[in-house]
Amino acid sequence: MIVAGWRRVSVGLLLLAVALAACERKEEEAKAPPPAPAQPASPPDALTLSPLAFADLPGWTVDAQSAALPALARSCKRMMSLPLDRPVGPGGIAGTIADWQTPCTRLALLASADDATARSYFEAHFTPYAAGNNGDRKGLFTGYYETELEGSRQPDPAYPVPLYKRPSDLVMVDLGEFAERWKGERTAGRVVDGRLKPFEDRAAIEAGALRGKGLELLWLKDPIAAFFLHIQGSGRVRLPDGTEERVNYAGQNGHKYVAIGKELIERGALKKEEVSLQTIRAWLIAHPDEAQALMNKNPSYVFFQTMKGDGPIGAQGVALTPGRSLAVDSKFLPYGVPVWLDAEDPLDPNQPLRRLLVAQDTGGAIRGPVRGDVFWGHGAEAESKAGVMKSKGGYVLLLPQGVKITTKK
Repeated sequence: MIVAGWRRVSVGLLLLAVALAACERKEEEAKAPPPAPAQPASPPDALTLSPLAFADLPGWTVDAQSAALPALARSCKRMMSLPLDRPVGPGGIAGTIADWQTPCTRLALLASADDATARSYFEAHFTPYAAGNNGDRKGLFTGYYETELEGSRQPDPAYPVPLYKRPSDLVMVDLGEFAERWKGERTAGRVVDGRLKPFEDRAAIEAGALRGKGLELLWLKDPIAAFFLHIQGSGRVRLPDGTEERVNYAGQNGHKYVAIGKELIERGALKKEEVSLQTIRAWLIAHPDEAQALMNKNPSYVFFQTMKGDGPIGAQGVALTPGRSLAVDSKFLPYGVPVWLDAEDPLDPNQPLRRLLVAQDTGGAIRGPVRGDVFWGHGAEAESKAGVMKSKGGYVLLLPQGVKITTKK
């Protein structure tokens, strides 16, 4: 009985303690500030277009538009080889090939044109549309170039870094061919037992996953230079006999591109405003014991091929024009479209960079409706511009007159 009575008293005390604690929690909750309202989710990226007049384009009458004509001529030649009913761009945003017949035919008649004639040509055959991401016209513009590095046709202690050609079992997949919502998305891998499996990432390949398979295209002197060749996608390799071999993108392992500059920021090794090709390369050179591990943070790996003639070749399949070719996100923008860029000059942010380019390429880091990568060519000047370019700005698409635009804001 005593034990039972103690149990009843203990339970009673316990219930009292729980009740008091509940009262204290209610008092604390009453004093606490109300929870912050949930932030609305950002809408998915979407290209929006707003019609403009050429008079609305700052610097339009100053640019040397004739310098963009060769780039557009290459794109026109490519487009005119396609069926007339083929949509141009995602969802036919730039009409069909038939809509480009007149401007491309008229362009072919301009054997040589001065800037005024070129300007009149664009004004006569195109309509400008300001591009936005859900109406926001501000975006980021970077640069790329054709690298120059040293290499050999044969392995040598002085040239230890293999530059691989595309493996025969690499399968590259354009997901947009399977569903419209995947337009502009790509992956790659190899088929194993009838299923597509991921291909080796950078770390595995650098560790020797492809060694001994006869895939060596050339041998390079510097692993850091080789890494930046992978990022740029094209280069000129100087050989010991004084000759030069040009190499160009031939495929990619399907892994997403990861910017190692972001990793250096997170480590506190570089400040965000300091990050450039030049500062990243300087850090890698200064930290040889950590360099390969950092480069392996980018799992994307590019395969190459040798090339002759004009180049490098962009994703549209045409040779790029220095200072006049632009890499874009093909999920949103069509190849071959003239683009009026209004951004900060990479070497002087206080000065504008306003010029006409042609969308002819893409890249792993180029994502979004208002995002571009300017091809600057090759050489020291091209590297200096491309390496530091992180320009804020926007662009305007020039679409053939008569094309019906369904996305406006």
